[in-house]
Amino acid sequence: MSATEPSTQFEQIVMPHLDAAYNLARWLAGNDHDAEDIAQEASLRAFRFLGSFRGGNSRSWVLTIVRNTAFTWLKQNRPQAVVSIGDEELNTIEDPAALKNHSSALHHADRDVLHAALESLPVEFREALILRELEGLSYKEIADIADVPIGTVMSRLARARKQLQEYLSQKGDVTK
Repeated sequence: MSATEPSTQFEQIVMPHLDAAYNLARWLAGNDHDAEDIAQEASLRAFRFLGSFRGGNSRSWVLTIVRNTAFTWLKQNRPQAVVSIGDEELNTIEDPAALKNHSSALHHADRDVLHAALESLPVEFREALILRELEGLSYKEIADIADVPIGTVMSRLARARKQLQEYLSQKGDVTK
């Protein structure tokens, strides 16, 4: 990184991604108040560690900090929210037909029901789905942020979509 002022670096590297940072924190924490705390702590960490940014995708770097901050916060405040996912998830392959059904489910779901469905997902699944569907990140970017293999990202997305579709089907908000 160049020898520019830390505040200038912060404005260039972190600030453009504050909305995405808050959005991820909100979905991981489940409410606005906790998301504000997480996003603020993540911003402080980003400022503190600006010197470790080596260029490249600043959005992924910022979201990685938010993700790590959120998971630390969750482990301290809501340990039951963080689940361990076994190796069997690596064997799940994303089915193109499931993607079509998932897309249809999202388009036909009531906003409040969809919000409840997303919040019902395990946090690791919700994280992958939010980063992919709402933030538009690639599988590789999600894998980098979550520090997991791309296969794990694909599996989490497939399982999240399946659980989301099942939830929406149970609520009667999806036509098959």
